[in-house]
Amino acid sequence: MLGIIFTLLMLVLLQAVLGFDNLLYISLESKKAPEADQKRVRKVGILIAIVLRIVLLFVLVSIIDFFQEPFSFLSGGIENIIHFAFNGHSIIVLLGGGFIIYTAIKEIWHMISTKGLGVDDMAAGKSSKSANAVITSIVIMNLVFSFDSILAAIGLTSEIESATTAFIVMAIAIVISGLLMLLMADKISTFLSKNRMYEVLGLFILFIVGIMLVTEGGHLAHIKIFGEEIVPMSKTTFYFVLAILIIVDVVQGKYQKNLLAKANK
Repeated sequence: MLGIIFTLLMLVLLQAVLGFDNLLYISLESKKAPEADQKRVRKVGILIAIVLRIVLLFVLVSIIDFFQEPFSFLSGGIENIIHFAFNGHSIIVLLGGGFIIYTAIKEIWHMISTKGLGVDDMAAGKSSKSANAVITSIVIMNLVFSFDSILAAIGLTSEIESATTAFIVMAIAIVISGLLMLLMADKISTFLSKNRMYEVLGLFILFIVGIMLVTEGGHLAHIKIFGEEIVPMSKTTFYFVLAILIIVDVVQGKYQKNLLAKANK
C-alpha cells in the first residue's frame, strides 16, 4: 500500500513538472479568445483535456505496441543521406512540436511587426479566435504534451502487479495534476497580463519547448541525417536554458530601468 501511495506522489510530481510548458501554452493561447471568455476557455479546455487524458491513458495501455512499433510504410530513406522509421509516438510528438514552433514564431512576428501590440492586444485584432477554437487548440496541445507524461507514468507503474490498480493510480494522478493546472492557469495568465514584458520570454520558452519536442520526435523516429542520429534535448538542458532566459530577461529589465532613471535625471 505504501508503495502505491509513493508511486502516486511520484506521478503527481512528474505530471506537475512536465506540465509547466503545457500551462504556459494554455495561458498564452487563451489570450486569443474574447476577453470575457478567457477564464472560461482555460477552465473548460483543461477539464475536457483531463477527461481525454484518461481516455488516452486507457488507449495507450491497450495498444501501446502500436505507438512504439515503426510503420513499415513510413520506414526507409536514402542511403548515406537520410534514414527514418516513424511510429505513432514520433508522429504525434513531431506534429505537436512543429505546431508549437509555428505558433511561437507567428506570435513573435506579430509583436515585432505591429507597433506597440502585445499578446493581449493581438487577441483583439486579426489573430483573435472564437472561444471554441481556442478550447479546441488547448485540448489538442494538452494531449500532445500529455503523451510523454502518460508513457512515463506507465513505466513508473510497471511494478504494480494489478493492471487495474495501476490504471486507477495513473488516472488519479492525472486528475490531481489537472486540478492543479486548473488552479494555476488563471494565476499565470494574470501574471502575464500585469507583466507584459514577460510575454516575449514566454513565447521564446514556448519556441524552445517546440524544438525539444521536434528533437524528441526525430529521435523516436530514428531519423539519421548524413549518418548522424538526431539526439533529443534533455530535460536538464531545457531547464538550464529556461533559467538562463529568465535571468537574462530580469537583468535586462533592471538595466533598462536604470538607464531610464539616469536619462530622466
